[in-house]
Amino acid sequence: MLLAIDVGNTQTVIGVYAHDGDTSLADGGLIGPWRLSTVHTRTEDELGVLITALLRSANCPIETIDGVAITSGVPVVTSALRHMVKKNMDFEPVVVGPGVKTGLAIRYDNPREVGADRIANGAAVFDLYGGPSIVVDFGTATTVDVISAEGEYLGGSISPGVEISLEALVGKAAALSTVELTEPRNVIGKNTGESIRSGVLYGCAAMIDGLCARFVEEIGECTVVATGGLAGMIAPYTKVVDEVEPWLTLHGLRLIWQKNQ
Repeated sequence: MLLAIDVGNTQTVIGVYAHDGDTSLADGGLIGPWRLSTVHTRTEDELGVLITALLRSANCPIETIDGVAITSGVPVVTSALRHMVKKNMDFEPVVVGPGVKTGLAIRYDNPREVGADRIANGAAVFDLYGGPSIVVDFGTATTVDVISAEGEYLGGSISPGVEISLEALVGKAAALSTVELTEPRNVIGKNTGESIRSGVLYGCAAMIDGLCARFVEEIGECTVVATGGLAGMIAPYTKVVDEVEPWLTLHGLRLIWQKNQ
């Protein structure tokens, strides 16, 4: 069994893959998955207890895990996970980064700058849909990444995520209060809460449409795939998203783990 862990700045996604699962599907053989808050101060022992409990809840004892693959944008959590795996499973995890085989040629000025989750997403979308393709990841940041027809990571864009934008707006505007991020009744808001929701939801969808249109001008027609915690909410309001794959990063982790065996 493969334990796949994607550590973001805000949330961590954990899933387990059976080795005999259908690898042609992002969720083929996937057990879980679980979406947790990323807590930077958790120790290796706390992580061990938490992950062991999650696995037990899915009738998947930790003793059945023979591989671990990790993407992480939080170095302190990466270190704690490395120690946790070594202590509880007695082997080294595959941590996506320099020196790890990914199956993608990285056409970035400095390949070391590319986030590990963006690489995992690229590997997954090329495996599932080929190229050229675009991955839109609605996470702490909203990233839009391009994969060529030859399986090259070409680069992309990074902008503040939906929740960050909402928090910044409320935090900087004294007259505005926090609102629940739900679909507004109308595009034209009839009160402050609805106006904020309209701006955040439809504004983000329009940004994605605009960015993808500009990318298509450069690379030609392509498949656009959305992932991330808010993909299910925002993607339906875009005009360009073709597919929603909520566990795309975990699928990429599975592929990268296989390439490094």
